[in-house]
Amino acid sequence: MHAKVKPFPNDRAVDNARQQFRAENIAPGYRGEWHLAFTCTLALAVIIGSGMALHAVHALEWLTVPITWLYANFAEWAGHRFVMHRPVKGLGLVYRRHALQHHRFFTHDHMEIDNTRDFKAVLFPPVLVSFFVCAFFAPIFAMLAWALSLNVALLFLLTGMAYFVNYELFHLAYHLKEDHWVHRLPGFHRLARLHTTHHDQRLMAHKNFNISYPLTDWLMRTWDRR
Repeated sequence: MHAKVKPFPNDRAVDNARQQFRAENIAPGYRGEWHLAFTCTLALAVIIGSGMALHAVHALEWLTVPITWLYANFAEWAGHRFVMHRPVKGLGLVYRRHALQHHRFFTHDHMEIDNTRDFKAVLFPPVLVSFFVCAFFAPIFAMLAWALSLNVALLFLLTGMAYFVNYELFHLAYHLKEDHWVHRLPGFHRLARLHTTHHDQRLMAHKNFNISYPLTDWLMRTWDRR
């Protein structure tokens, strides 16, 4: 049986980690609402712009949507498991931001944010969002547009950005207070429990790497429903 962890605020380690993160990483003028608005606005702009640029989409081209969704689900799992929880040369910022900061700020017994300023400990920093858009989406978009069609590239971009903002919103929702209305949505509690299990520091490098939908976790046998 797992040892019982003292509840927060008596857990000195979690309290100290939160105070340190806030002091070192959250500027006085930071507003969590604006951070969330940046992420959502960027994603919606890309989604709407890509949708408006589509023209005479063929039936086979629509297959890009489910294929991209499956690819994004795998990429979410792989990036979380092999980059966010293991130091990779050139991507140390991602590892430090997630494994060394996020997982010290939130443990399986201390999942809730205190206020909107704590969004900084959950959402991807704008600089990382911009990096992923330029380093991940742009090259694949260009390759698909050249090798297949502009419609396929646009559908890839649209679906990929929709999946990304879905990821961010789910992740933030898991860390909202339990009396928030989102916790009453059908099926949400089960997904939230999977993420809570992932934040058990004994399991975080081994189980539940899908933040949104645990398909790849199930296929790769890293799904833990305890």
